[in-house]
Amino acid sequence: MSKGSPGPTPGFLVWRLANKWRVAVDRAVAPLGLTHAQYSLVASLYGMQRSGERPSQRRLADHTGLEALYVSKLARALESAGLIERTRDPRDPRAVQLALTEQGEAVTRRAIAMVQELLQQLLEPLGGLDAPRTRALTEELTTLLDAPLAPPVPTDESSQGTTP
Repeated sequence: MSKGSPGPTPGFLVWRLANKWRVAVDRAVAPLGLTHAQYSLVASLYGMQRSGERPSQRRLADHTGLEALYVSKLARALESAGLIERTRDPRDPRAVQLALTEQGEAVTRRAIAMVQELLQQLLEPLGGLDAPRTRALTEELTTLLDAPLAPPVPTDESSQGTTP
């Protein structure tokens, strides 16, 4: 950034925070044999199973915001590690359902506890996980995540081919 710039943009700060979080989670769950992406998958699967759902890979991709192809790759690796099982959906033979194994549940519970502790540390400057500032941040982030992103539409022919 140049000396005269007004400061970092919100996008830059979100990107930096996301990277900080990813690295911290990667380090925290590495002793369990997980990466941040694998943790996101098994923790989401754990929560979905607890509410009675046995999601498809597609459903889990939608839930996590990960690409379906990446979820498939992660699921195969987690299956090889004995943490999840992949089975054909009896209602749709094209779909693959996912479920944690017993070992997967145990590892996931440990990982969730580790990441919750990490989250408490990250949010301490805002007053901790249950603080009003944290709740407000969560609401703001949810608003941003819920807003659809559409490609920009040129307003006239003269703006086509230019970068905003």
